[in-house]
Amino acid sequence: MGAQSNAAPIIIKKKRVSGGDGHHGGAWKVAYADFVTAMMAFFMLMWLLNATTEKQRKGLADYFSPTIPINPVSGGGDGAFGGDNIFSEKTMVMDGSGATNKNPTEAKRARGSTGVDADGGGRGAFEDFSSLEARLLGRSGESMVSKKALKHIVTRVTDEGLIVELFDTEDEPLFEGGSDSPTQMMRALVLLVARSSDMLTNSISVEGHVHSSPVVLARNPSWDLSTSRAQVVRQMLQDKGVGAKRLERVTGHADRKLAVENPMAARNNRIEIVFLRNP
Repeated sequence: MGAQSNAAPIIIKKKRVSGGDGHHGGAWKVAYADFVTAMMAFFMLMWLLNATTEKQRKGLADYFSPTIPINPVSGGGDGAFGGDNIFSEKTMVMDGSGATNKNPTEAKRARGSTGVDADGGGRGAFEDFSSLEARLLGRSGESMVSKKALKHIVTRVTDEGLIVELFDTEDEPLFEGGSDSPTQMMRALVLLVARSSDMLTNSISVEGHVHSSPVVLARNPSWDLSTSRAQVVRQMLQDKGVGAKRLERVTGHADRKLAVENPMAARNNRIEIVFLRNP
């Protein structure tokens, strides 16, 4: 009994910890700041979309897109993977001289719409025709092309330049049957090309093509018809404001360069307006 009375008493101390509830906590402030920041970004985006034009929005998009080739010579492989990597034909990096000198396979050859030469300077062989193509094919907000007219236009870039094909369809020709008299559709298409040509200063070539005759004739009229149609288009371009000095040549090819295998198909009746590369 005496030993137990001399033992020190056991004291249990309970400490009350105050939680971070109420306005004393700081976690909600971080969440609220993130929410306000997101809302501000959203409203700025909506305001920009409403306050800018299509051309300005395209400029903003181009600012955040790489448009300068990293290397003027790309891989352009023709093996099992076909060069489909970061330097693929579909990327802006490929828009230099491409595989033209390294591996000139037709399927893997770069279009060369933009780029620089080995010395870092611009070169006439790599002119940018993309803006003109976009307007002619209805890809820009400023395009004047109707859906009906788009059925008669196709473009392609070659070593010669940008070729704009205006061609017949089975249900709508661009010239009155067997003549060089343009239809209303042809007049509208030539007007479109003439107005869009101000985007470039390149010289222009006009070439006429017609389909083959179903019978062999002693005097083939295809030569005269293709040439006269090309001459009519040349004159129409001049009348719509294209400078006469820009029109470098007018050629009739008759039925010697067919667009499709069927020699008598309407698709072979076409006018090719070529924006020639600068030397």
